[in-house]
Amino acid sequence: MAAMSGSLRVAHFCDSHAGRPDGVSRSAALTVGLLRDAGHTVDFYHPGPFLPVRATPGLVRSLPVPGRQLRAGWPWPRCAPADVVHAHTTGPLGMAGFRLAARRRVPLVLTWHTDLLAYADVFPEIPAGAAWCALQMRLGWSAAEFRELTRPGAVRHRRLVALGRAMFARAAVVIAPSAKTAAVLAEFGPGPQIHVLPTPVAAAEPRPPTRPANVILSVGRVTAEKNPELLLQAFRRLLDGRPGTRLIVLGAHQGRAHLQRRLRALGLTDHVDVLPPVPQPEVGSFYHAADVLAFASTTDTQSLVLAEAEAAGLPVVVADSRLADRPGTGTSRFACAPTAPAFAGALRRMLDDGDLRAAAIREGLAATAAYPAKLYLSHLLDIYHSACRHLPR
Repeated sequence: MAAMSGSLRVAHFCDSHAGRPDGVSRSAALTVGLLRDAGHTVDFYHPGPFLPVRATPGLVRSLPVPGRQLRAGWPWPRCAPADVVHAHTTGPLGMAGFRLAARRRVPLVLTWHTDLLAYADVFPEIPAGAAWCALQMRLGWSAAEFRELTRPGAVRHRRLVALGRAMFARAAVVIAPSAKTAAVLAEFGPGPQIHVLPTPVAAAEPRPPTRPANVILSVGRVTAEKNPELLLQAFRRLLDGRPGTRLIVLGAHQGRAHLQRRLRALGLTDHVDVLPPVPQPEVGSFYHAADVLAFASTTDTQSLVLAEAEAAGLPVVVADSRLADRPGTGTSRFACAPTAPAFAGALRRMLDDGDLRAAAIREGLAATAAYPAKLYLSHLLDIYHSACRHLPR
């Protein structure tokens, strides 16, 4: 078997399409590229146009989801044999990966990129997708159990945990992109081994040392799960004592109209620049132009923007202490409680305290250097080979 001799054929499945401004598609694409560069054969199944100009291996026909930056891929793509199946998501294409692993009797590696438990009460597609997964995995739920997915709060949460346990029962290994995510997954109970393996980011051109210009940057979606209200409330408090401070919100698409209404209500319209997503290579210029990255989300499993900002020499402030640990070193990011007074105070200190800024910049750059892509790839291959060795015969 190829898996035992070193060279692997790996099938990757991702429901997030290329170019979507999220960490899942970028993490999957990075992993596929690293494996291919190392000489492994990789089939990458991800959403493509419904009517492609030409057939591209792995590119699956898909349709856009109205009102969302999502494309739903054809759930039954034609798949080649594989030594290992790696699912990055649990949507229609992720379930195709589950089926391929079961049919070929090869190990299934599942990366838990998205906190579905936290997102379920925000996005209606999460409960709908959960019902689809239960049907695809033939869990035999009753009509009453399916109806629990329509009930927000504890009832839906309990049903999603049951689904998570069923997914884990089919996985040989689960990869958590942070220690925070590994702790959350403990709720699913006993199951496969969980490996904490963050996605790396490439080293960047560091931000040139300049005098602070009082610019706060936020990068990412502005929908409810990213907690934009906390960001705005904190900035409102900060602005009262620092009237020259400016906030740049980069990545606003869905939820932009609501954000603009909140800016008007808080009297922030003249102090905040709201910008749409830009191609990834252009984000670096925003890191260089800012003085601090403000990260208000408490639902992220890793957030690549944190490491990307640090790689560019931009200090970060996070409102989720569970994401304070940096990959690659034992140092911690500057974190605070997810309240407007605490977040405003933390941002003010990062702007005003030169020693704190210097330490944050120095430690962020060191963490990027200590966790290169080759180290990530080495750990990932160890996971693959171990899963193949322990596969029941």
